[in-house]
Amino acid sequence: MIEAIGLTKRYGSKVAVQDLSFTAEPGHVTGFLGPNGAGKSTTMRMMLGLDAPTSGDVRIDGKRYAELKHPLHTVGALLEAKWVHPNRSARSHLRWMARANGISNKRVDEVLGQVGLSEVAGKKAGGFSLGMSQRLGIATALLGDPQVLLFDEPVNGLDPEGIHWIRRFMQGLAAEGRTVLVSSHLLSEMAQTAEELVVIGRGKLLAQCSTRELVEGAGRGEVLVRTPDTAKLEELVRGEGFGVRSDSDGGLVVEGTETARIGELAAENRIVLHELTQQRGSLEDAFMQMTGDDVEYQTSLGGSAELTGQGVAR
Repeated sequence: MIEAIGLTKRYGSKVAVQDLSFTAEPGHVTGFLGPNGAGKSTTMRMMLGLDAPTSGDVRIDGKRYAELKHPLHTVGALLEAKWVHPNRSARSHLRWMARANGISNKRVDEVLGQVGLSEVAGKKAGGFSLGMSQRLGIATALLGDPQVLLFDEPVNGLDPEGIHWIRRFMQGLAAEGRTVLVSSHLLSEMAQTAEELVVIGRGKLLAQCSTRELVEGAGRGEVLVRTPDTAKLEELVRGEGFGVRSDSDGGLVVEGTETARIGELAAENRIVLHELTQQRGSLEDAFMQMTGDDVEYQTSLGGSAELTGQGVAR
């Protein structure tokens, strides 16, 4: 379990993290989300004792990181994929880490197999692609068979097969009862991976809830309806006080209502419906509603300069 308690970090006059408290529980993948500059990486560094908090505390399984006798056996982390010495092979890097932490070489071969690097274990890390470096970083995190795992942008550089693999892999780790905290800007991927979410903006907690709760809270309250009597239905829904607009395929999008009311209205007036669909929000919709005022940069159109088709780019 991870507990952040009133965590604050200042760099001079700049407050990177402000009175941040949240938990990540065993048995779940917890997504750690926020716009660029929200304080996610700083928070994760404080969890690992790489940065000292100005105030507040972080506990991993009830202890500060500095109090752990064998840290790699308690918590594994991937914060930077390319930190490995370029002239070391994947195997020699892991053996060096293992030797320093009293771990057998057998475990090295096990984790290389887990992340799919067995065939390139003898190659120098400097020649690895970003995706292969990510896999080596994950292998390093797993080396001590820890119960707590921290991953910062673990799908960077991975192809679609690799992204699918890391999603299933993290979910499998959580299913074993481990605590998995993962930071990512790929919101579509987080929607499929994380059961729980911690959302921060400008260093402050904005929400901690399940992914489902966050997405449902961003429901757009819109209904897509298709009918051969478009004009008649449009007149009726406007008469009910609902907003309505046409979509690109000739259907109607009715705002501020549910499918049940539109279905009843159509039935009462003998209108045939070809489609009646509640429009649901997405994690990206929920994220943008929640963090729209907390991004570092805004475009001239009023949107985040960091948005991509898949989410928010770092």
